[in-house]
Amino acid sequence: MKDRQILVVDDEPKMRRVLEIMLQKMGHKVFDAGNGREALEVFAVQAIDLVITDLRMPEMDGIELLAQLRAQESDVPVMVITAHGSIETAVTAMKHGACDYILRPFDIDALELAVGRALSGAEVARQNAFLRAEIGRGWDAFIGTSQPMQDVYGLIQRVGPSRASVLIVGETGTGKELAARAVHNASPRREQLFVPINCAAIPADILESELFGYEKGAFTGALKDRVGKFELADGGTIFLDELTEMPMALQAKLLRVLQENSIERLGGNRVIKLDIRVIAATNRDPRAAIAAGKLREDLYYRVNVVSIELPPLRQRSSDIPGLVEHFIVKHGHAADQTRLGASALAALQAYGWPGNVRELENMVERALILSGGGLLETGHFLLESHPDAERAAVPAKPAAAAKLAHPLSQAVEELEASLIDEALAQAEGNKAKAAALLDISERTLWYKLKKYRPEQDGE
Repeated sequence: MKDRQILVVDDEPKMRRVLEIMLQKMGHKVFDAGNGREALEVFAVQAIDLVITDLRMPEMDGIELLAQLRAQESDVPVMVITAHGSIETAVTAMKHGACDYILRPFDIDALELAVGRALSGAEVARQNAFLRAEIGRGWDAFIGTSQPMQDVYGLIQRVGPSRASVLIVGETGTGKELAARAVHNASPRREQLFVPINCAAIPADILESELFGYEKGAFTGALKDRVGKFELADGGTIFLDELTEMPMALQAKLLRVLQENSIERLGGNRVIKLDIRVIAATNRDPRAAIAAGKLREDLYYRVNVVSIELPPLRQRSSDIPGLVEHFIVKHGHAADQTRLGASALAALQAYGWPGNVRELENMVERALILSGGGLLETGHFLLESHPDAERAAVPAKPAAAAKLAHPLSQAVEELEASLIDEALAQAEGNKAKAAALLDISERTLWYKLKKYRPEQDGE
């Protein structure tokens, strides 16, 4: 593990120089300090990966330096140098949070071993912190108080504590992985790993080894044993996203794994028993996928003990203001300075959202760039017609559908015409700038002007 920045702290210049030479030979960059106070000054301006410090120094000794670093909530590993007669002091330092100690005099091999151990331990600690953060993701990431989302929350709370397999169904961008994490976090397995795998993103010939692992020599290029995702998730939860994109032959193997609660790695004959919860997801209608030969019916019944259907964004348009505010903050803007205009909100709530929440986030990010972080207006959003958009515009109250004065196609045309008018007004009549605001080509703008505003076509 090379190219790390190490801080050497010792009041003896010769010892600092010896350590500097040895550490540089290992490929590390070295900073030095004569006591703990100087070390804190260096630490404040440099990204230090490891501290190696003597214990007895003037002004601030090694123990106090260690205490100061921990008081700053720094998790940098600290290794102490001690002589043979002071091992008890080194043990005291370790009780205060030092990761290791080295005895003086030492050779380069002993130092390299200790440094490698300290840096590796720090890397494992960072990975564990990441995994704990991943475990915590899920429930709080949901945003929305609409009734359809309240129904989803209630179902997650009921199914989470059970051992039941879950099938999550929803269009692309509705948050299927968030729902899977929420189920995991509501379960007794919450402290164990949540292991996601996207069956559509991995080539079919690789997916099997990703799921089940393999033994050394199982195929050309298998130079060592590899643990698969199922084995990694033992004791926790595995999330099989886009299950219907898994090859049918592999679905048969998956069914057997779920029935027997065990796997065999590719190229091996050892049965590995598992304690695992399976959550699967698909953006297809499962029954239609079965009819189309994309999903085994027996596998469907195995994973569909409980089904969670995620509503598309067009069916929960009342959640859009909260989602927009969340994305404004997520992308680095202050919610009290960047606001959504009333006309823009009305347009967003009328739009069909074929890409659902994911599409909304992309639109908000684009609008923030175009607006410069000020008022977000209709022209800042790309709300062009989409092949799936006419599924959309579902009113908040279904009964209101009978009161519509115009067909949906006419309403969409009127909205598109108003967006073009607003873009032209912002661009002061400059059609090239207006087309850029609308994120369409100038040729497309000319075509739409001819259709909606023929009197402006020749201007």
